[in-house]
Amino acid sequence: MRRSSLGAAVTAATLVVLSLSSTGAVAQDHKSGAGKGPLKGAKHLVVIYEENHSFDNLYGNWGSVGGRHVVGRADATAAHTTQISQAGTPYQCLMQDDVNLSTPPAGPLAPRPECAPETVTFPDATTVPYDSHFANAPFRIDDYIAPQDLTCPPLDNLFAFPNGVSKTNPPPGARPGGCTRDLVHKFYQEIYQLNGGQQNRYTTGSDAVGLTMGYYDTKQLPVYKYLHGKKAPHYVLADHFFQGAFGGSYLNHQYLIAAQPPTWSAAPDANHAVLDSNGNVHAYPLYKPTGTVVDGNVTQKCDAAAAVNGLACGDWTVNTSLPATQPTSNYAAQIPLIDDTHTDLNIGDRMSDAGVSWAWYSGGWDNAAGNVGGRGYTNGDGTTCSDPNSVPAPADSTGVAGAPYCPHRTFQQHHQPFAYYARYAPGTVGRAKHLKDEADFLHQARTGHLPKVSFVKPIGEENEHPGYASEPNGSDHLVELIKAVENGPDGKNTLIVVTYDEFGGQWDHVSPPGMGTKGAHDQFGPSTRIPALVIGRPLSHSTVDHTVYDTTSIMATIEQAYGLRPVAHPAGVVPRDRRSHTLAEAVRLGTKKH
Repeated sequence: MRRSSLGAAVTAATLVVLSLSSTGAVAQDHKSGAGKGPLKGAKHLVVIYEENHSFDNLYGNWGSVGGRHVVGRADATAAHTTQISQAGTPYQCLMQDDVNLSTPPAGPLAPRPECAPETVTFPDATTVPYDSHFANAPFRIDDYIAPQDLTCPPLDNLFAFPNGVSKTNPPPGARPGGCTRDLVHKFYQEIYQLNGGQQNRYTTGSDAVGLTMGYYDTKQLPVYKYLHGKKAPHYVLADHFFQGAFGGSYLNHQYLIAAQPPTWSAAPDANHAVLDSNGNVHAYPLYKPTGTVVDGNVTQKCDAAAAVNGLACGDWTVNTSLPATQPTSNYAAQIPLIDDTHTDLNIGDRMSDAGVSWAWYSGGWDNAAGNVGGRGYTNGDGTTCSDPNSVPAPADSTGVAGAPYCPHRTFQQHHQPFAYYARYAPGTVGRAKHLKDEADFLHQARTGHLPKVSFVKPIGEENEHPGYASEPNGSDHLVELIKAVENGPDGKNTLIVVTYDEFGGQWDHVSPPGMGTKGAHDQFGPSTRIPALVIGRPLSHSTVDHTVYDTTSIMATIEQAYGLRPVAHPAGVVPRDRRSHTLAEAVRLGTKKH
């Protein structure tokens, strides 16, 4: 049935054939707390997957919850905070290249007396001078870029402002929201930034330099205000939740649903990373490679003469790659469709085979996937994309868009992890049944028709991603999604997990598992600590959970809740879902009797 449902589009595609090992019996080795399953009787699980913020960047001054301390910025030691140069010496002050941070302000935020012009010397004796008014310490972004500032780029020119949109001279079409510039967030770069768990090379390994140390006023975030307002649901804050894998959104979305990196055995040589002697792959304002580097989307080759020991190598796609079928684009390499038609390689496959209802809901999906007539489709039934916020048709000479494929200008194709798998390719039963628009989620939440498991991915302009999205506006949308569940008929039986795909290039002071914190780890992660909340009416009170989790804990929770095996895997990698803690302890803490 699964093979015959693929349709002509998939039959014609090149499939990645994986050498698979046995998956074993129903999972028994997940670590969890006591109780009747990790969800404690809740009938629905909703996972809202936001974008690109570290814990200290967003939740660093959350404060205690239910009388329990939250590990935040105030707990950071100088050794895990003070940023050091490539040569290993502390900076006096933080270099900045965001247009709204690089000019010293007047008034109370005027230049600090200790911040004189500074010169950094690279190991090859070359130098770079800079002037700064930021001490080598975390700083509050809100003091310099306010939510009402027109610093979010125009929708029709999202990536034309690499150093941010000037709040004093915004271009036509600039949007309010207090956007900063984007920050690099990639696989090998993050390993370098972590510096073995010392957390002190975020600035050196970044194109955004000192912005890595910025943070938001936690208590002004819309989600914080909502959870501390009248009639708010109870919540458990997990303050030791880490992103599943090193690097960016592409790989961490794969870790959310598959706990492993996709493989591309036929990747051209040019797509493989080439590392310098420090394990880095790119030059930045404060970093100079020690040799030839290639910042590829595939891991370095396992070549004894060239591979940097101890770091992942082989044919693993770890940086942004695109699906082989619609919705896709041309801003990165397209990888062959992954063949999961014979073996369950992701949690969707496992749930489908076990009869567990589920769906992946994405903002802008109907437009991007060409679902004319879908609840979220806004481009009419003509031969052109009529919504002015859709990418013009055709988008480029490769024909990756054009009616009926009309992606919103902020739709991110690499945020759609199931689209890389054959069971969810265009024309399949799996796609029609399980890949849906966020508009469908809102409808089902409000009418009481949620499946057992829902994954919700907001569209780009509402997902909080630095550079093209507003943090406060995205947090407003997050609250809307939570309210849709809480106020709907299924709210009393639903637990909501809110977390972020990855750190977005921003500092956090807590060392990841394997680098100072105890917990399951391997060559792919986990990495920087990220925000995570468990929210819902099944909880009886709000509290804090210090258990070590990572993104794969969500898969582990689903597997244990429904008696599913850990997912299968290709040779050379073991998915971490079989070793990660489930979220049982968070639920137990939020429901235990006092």
